[in-house]
Amino acid sequence: MKKLIFLAIISCCILPACLINKNTNSKTTKIYETRLDSINMFDSLRNRAIPVALYVPKTDKKIKKQKLVIVSHGYFANKQGANKEYSYLTEFLAFKGYFVASIQHELPTDDLIPFQGIPQVVRRPFWDRGVKNILFVMSELKKKYPDLDYKHLILIGHSNGGDMSMLFGQEHPTLVDKIISLDNRRVAFPRTKHPKIYSLRSNDQLADDGVLPTPEEQKKYSTKIIQLKNTTHNNMDNSGNEEQKKEINNYILSFLNDR
Repeated sequence: MKKLIFLAIISCCILPACLINKNTNSKTTKIYETRLDSINMFDSLRNRAIPVALYVPKTDKKIKKQKLVIVSHGYFANKQGANKEYSYLTEFLAFKGYFVASIQHELPTDDLIPFQGIPQVVRRPFWDRGVKNILFVMSELKKKYPDLDYKHLILIGHSNGGDMSMLFGQEHPTLVDKIISLDNRRVAFPRTKHPKIYSLRSNDQLADDGVLPTPEEQKKYSTKIIQLKNTTHNNMDNSGNEEQKKEINNYILSFLNDR
């Protein structure tokens, strides 16, 4: 049966430039007003709605080789709107000219993630679903926005969303150029030079054994891991203070500019 796709634009609004640090290459990077489009995608093969928040530069001119960033949120116990809980970052990236798609991975009808048992076993179906969500959103965006630079896809994920992003990198390494983890703790980093792997780590939670590459592996694969001294795991979303948000934005921009 031929797959049926439904995209509904829910809302559109102009967003102010957010948390701008004048030291983040503002002299060499064009800046834009930003716009938020909230849309519902529907995957008929899985009978699943996938809400997506699009943070995009507001401009009438085509941005040459505009890069796509797909953001996966941390676990909010099926709270709707979790994909908008990182607006300090998503607005900032759109302000810098990136096309940002932030996926709502959990729905109210989904089972809650289990906290008993081995995480790599009991949570694997949730991460697999997240990988499928990312693939589907990519496919739909290609139809609607064919001029984006899909050869240099960027994935950013916090916590559980970072686990999804790392699993995506393991399973589909040729589809992604860079993966940035905000303190994922369960899924192992791909040990590879491509995609390029970056991570910001909190000051209060540790990753499971084998998740982070050893210092030797970091050097071998050019993996970049930054320890944040003043940011907890739960302060990596909008609940963080202004200085924490600016620090995260600056590090992520440096990762994106890394060659």
